[in-house]
Amino acid sequence: MTKLTLDDIADLRAYEREREEFRARIIDLKKRRRVHVGPFVTLVFENRDTIRFQIQEMARAERLMTDEAIETELRIYNPLIPEPGRLAATLFIELTTQEELREWLPRLVGIERTVQLRIGPEGSETTVRCLPDPDHERQLTREETTSSVHYVHFELTPDEIEAVAAGPVRLAVDHPAYRHETVLAAETVAELLTDLRGS
Repeated sequence: MTKLTLDDIADLRAYEREREEFRARIIDLKKRRRVHVGPFVTLVFENRDTIRFQIQEMARAERLMTDEAIETELRIYNPLIPEPGRLAATLFIELTTQEELREWLPRLVGIERTVQLRIGPEGSETTVRCLPDPDHERQLTREETTSSVHYVHFELTPDEIEAVAAGPVRLAVDHPAYRHETVLAAETVAELLTDLRGS
């Protein structure tokens, strides 16, 4: 997938004209790309459209008007647009109270290294481990507590991509304090294959 450039980001007035329709399309897209793993971990698999939406909304909320400000956002978020053979996801730890945050964020240190794709029938599956985004990891990872948002990547070989197409595919978190997995829906697998095949 090609990365975003300044020309892809509409100025604020132009974005307001398209925002309602674009937002509805992204909400629908994210339904197919959002995967819940266990009670409070969610991954959203990003693509060019979801990242454009993220940047447009950031520019709108923070009134970013200059090319320099938009270029900064492009530098931050463009790495989350997957290239062929790769997937990129935002991992959310969805805790709603201060008490839950205080209890769980220290327990989940390192969770951004424990996400896996398990491809193929159980018992003979291939496991592809995630890779934390290096730039974001430097900002988000601490020894005593973790962030509630992380960015991760998966790199798959051509054979692994074909195994994804054959299925089944499970997304798992294999952290000592949080072990859960979920089978990906067919519509989610179809979205991921679009990313992996660069189509």
